[in-house]
Formats: sequence, C-alpha cells, structure tokens
Amino acid sequence: MDITPRDAPAALVWLRRDLRLADHAALSAALDDFPKVHLAFVFDRDILDPLPGQEEAGPLAETPAAAQAFGDPGRVAGAMRRDRRVEFIWRSLAELDARLRERGGRLHVLHGRPVEAIPALAARLGVAAVYANHDYEPAAVARDEAVRAALAEDERELRTFKDQAIFERSEVLTGQGKPFSVFTPYRNAWMRRLVDADLAERPVRLEGRLAPIAAAAIGASGDDAASPAGGLPALETLGFAPTNLAELGIEPGESGAHRALADFAERIGRYREARDYPAVRGPSYLSVHLRFGTLSIRAAARLALQTMRGDPGAAEGASTWLNELIWRDFYFQILHHHPHVVDHAFRPEYDAIRWVDGAEGDALFEAWREGRTGYPIVDAAIMQIRRSGYMHNRLRMIVASFLVKDLGIDWRRGERWFADQLNDYDLAANNGGWQWAASTGCDAQPYFRIFNPVTQSQKFDAQGKFIRRYLPQLAGLSDKAIHAPWMASPTELGRAGLRLGVDYPLPIVDHAVARETTLKRFAAARST
Repeated sequence: MDITPRDAPAALVWLRRDLRLADHAALSAALDDFPKVHLAFVFDRDILDPLPGQEEAGPLAETPAAAQAFGDPGRVAGAMRRDRRVEFIWRSLAELDARLRERGGRLHVLHGRPVEAIPALAARLGVAAVYANHDYEPAAVARDEAVRAALAEDERELRTFKDQAIFERSEVLTGQGKPFSVFTPYRNAWMRRLVDADLAERPVRLEGRLAPIAAAAIGASGDDAASPAGGLPALETLGFAPTNLAELGIEPGESGAHRALADFAERIGRYREARDYPAVRGPSYLSVHLRFGTLSIRAAARLALQTMRGDPGAAEGASTWLNELIWRDFYFQILHHHPHVVDHAFRPEYDAIRWVDGAEGDALFEAWREGRTGYPIVDAAIMQIRRSGYMHNRLRMIVASFLVKDLGIDWRRGERWFADQLNDYDLAANNGGWQWAASTGCDAQPYFRIFNPVTQSQKFDAQGKFIRRYLPQLAGLSDKAIHAPWMASPTELGRAGLRLGVDYPLPIVDHAVARETTLKRFAAARST
C-alpha cells in the first residue's frame, strides 16, 4: 500500500518506549511523509491489569511522605496499586502533553487494549497510517502484528522504525551470517559497522505540523473512557496511587532525561573506576530514561563517542560506558533470535538443573526477597530495590548469584521478582543479566564462578557505607565486622547494641557448603 499526503492529511504517531519529542525516528518519519501529525499513547490494560504493585520498604522510609508512600497498597485509595514505572510514564506524558498544547496540539491518551484502541483512534482521526518504533519483546511483537492486521482491514498502515537500539535484529552478524552469542566479538563487529549516520539525530520540527483536535475525535468509541475530555487521565483513574518517585529524586520526562545526561557527562570520565562501588555516585542513572525513551539511545551513544574522541582524560570511562550500551543491543538481538530465553535457559542443558523448590524453596526465596538472608550486602541491596525500584549493577550480580548459587533457587523466580520491582525493567536486559549470573545464558560466567558475598562486600563496600544506609541496625559495627556480623565477638556485638537472630538474622546458609552443593548441581545437569 502506497499512501501519500494527497490521500490523507495526517498520520498518527503511537508512542510506546519513546516518550520524547526530540530525536524520535517514528515521529521524524511521519513528519517527512505527512503535513500533519497526531500523537497518542495507550495505557495498555494487558500490561497494567496484571501488575501486582511494588513492595514497600517499611521502616526504611526517611520522611513522613515517604513512609506513607511505602504503606500497604491496599490501604491507600481502596484497592489502588503503586508502581513507580506507571507514575514515571504518567508524569512523562504530562510533560509531553503540555509541550504539545503550547504548539496548538494535544496528546491523545487512551486506556485500553492497543489492538482495539489504536485502529479505532486512527479511524476517528481519519489518518492513513500509524507510525511507531520497533519493540522487540515477544508479546510486543505479537501486539504490533495484531494492530497491523486490524489497521489493514480498514486500509490503513502500521509503519515501524528502529529507535531504541543502535543496531537491531540481524544488523550485526558473524562472518557466517549467524547471530552472535558471545559479547566481545559482537562488540568488535558493532564498532566496525558504526558510522556517524547511525548516531545522527532524527530531526523533529513540530511548529505548524500538529493536527487540530476535532471534537468528534474525542471519547467517541470508549477507549478514551478514562478521560472523557481526551486528555491525560488522573493517575488514580488508571487504578494507581502516587509513589515516592519525587522523594527519590527521579525526574521523569524528556527534561529530566536531559538534566540526568548533563549530570553524567560531568562524571563519565570516572565511570570505569566508580561504577562498581554502590556507595559512590558512579553509575549513569540513565537506565530508566533509556527504558522509557525519555532519552534517545543515539544521544547516549553520541555522548560516549564524542567524549572518547575529544577528551583523552575521560576516554576510558566513556569507552566503558559505551560497552554497557552495546550490551543493551546485544541482549535485544539475543531475545530476537532466541525468544525461548524468556522461559528457558539459553543453554538447554541447564533446563535440567534440579533447583530447591517446595516449602524449603519458598522459605528461602521469601527470606531473600525480604532481605533476611543474614548476609548484609545481599540484604542491603534488597532493601535498596524495595525502597527505590533501583539496584546498583554490581549488587544485581551479587544478589542474583546468591539466590541461584547459595540458595539453589531457580533463576526465573528472581528474574520475575526483579521484573515487578525495577523502575528500569527491560525483558531483554533483565533476562540476560539473570542468565549471566546463573551461568545458564549466552556468554555467561562459568558455573563454577560463585560470588562470595562477604568478599564482594569487603571489596566494593569496604567501609560499609552502603550497608549502613540500608541496614541501620548494623551501623554500630566496625568496618570489618559489618560484612559478616556472625563473626563479630560478643563484646563488639554488645557495643553495637546488636542481637543476632533478633535485630538481624544469622546467615540462612553457609556459603562454603552452598558452593559445593552448587558445583554438584550443575555437574549433574551437564552430565545428563
């Protein structure tokens, strides 16, 4: 189907993981093809309705407002749930809508199922084509194909574009034309392929190009039911209560992304040295903006490349961060070529592992996710994610390794719990990270590499600053004892006012014993 501006006066741009107006591939393409554009977002009930609501951190809340935000979701506004991601999206959309209104337009915000809502909106607006950016998750791919088919029945098109990756799908292949399963050769091929055009900004000039909003286009078919006026529905109307997003200092929207990027640009040269220490401001803190597209991946990669080329003193840090962005593309292409990883090990032989399950497995998993393992670095990391929806990357590796290799719990249980908790949750990266830690994935750490939570704590939080922040009951211990309180003398425990087994749990497993059990568990699976 070849539809030109002569056939229809406007296109509809469907926003998903790209909540910005600048450097936007689908929006740029729509403006190239049509004289006017509409923009829309769907609060997808297929995603929102199953959300359980994120867990609270209870006594760790630092302010009365934060304490209220961490209360029982069932006690606030009836049965409303809290999810920082939903609030992040909602606030980002509010900023987008305000910017569009300044230019004489408006954002169409729907609450329903995209396979019904998008074709209905396209029909009401009389557009010839819907523009969107690629999504790579299996459920999203199926959704887009269903929307494409529904639009085609009405002689409309769905046109999609690469936007959330630098290289996607089969753009980077081995010399034999096969997908990579090892990161380093993938990165080398990625770098060889990269040219400046890959990172070029996709221009968006909206002045005079926003389609007028006709009254008949608003609330006519029910999918705008959350907001009869067709604007942004209240967060509570969607079934969600406010969270502690503001207290955490997370600034949603495109403006928040640009400020976060500018802040990191001042620190990028120290990234390689600082990124592994959770008590230090070393990470970029841009992952949630990349996840929801308030920041373009091209803008992030441009910063890295420009720094590498123009600032010798910061080049090493920028190169290390660029590697992290390439890992993101790597996991996208793994998910595309190997969708079985969503529910199975990348390496099929590890689906035969016999994990600890039943009542024992449930008890161990509950202790882990509640921060009651008796290993301070693990428990502090769990408190961080429960309190903020964020976990430092080094800690993600430590707690994942602990769940799988110290407790013997199926990596999928941890992966799915992270999916409920993380502000920056992304299926490809989360799955890839968990399978890396569990040694079941592509280019994963060897199964016999098992993080010792005490030595990891001593190395990356030597003074216990991170542990003290999230486990204040351990604050009185010395820098040496805080990593393994059960090894402290009764005198030191008394001085710290700490009663093990009462104020803080004893270890639920012996790491040395657990390590030997894990080696046997993996060896048994490999021999089948």
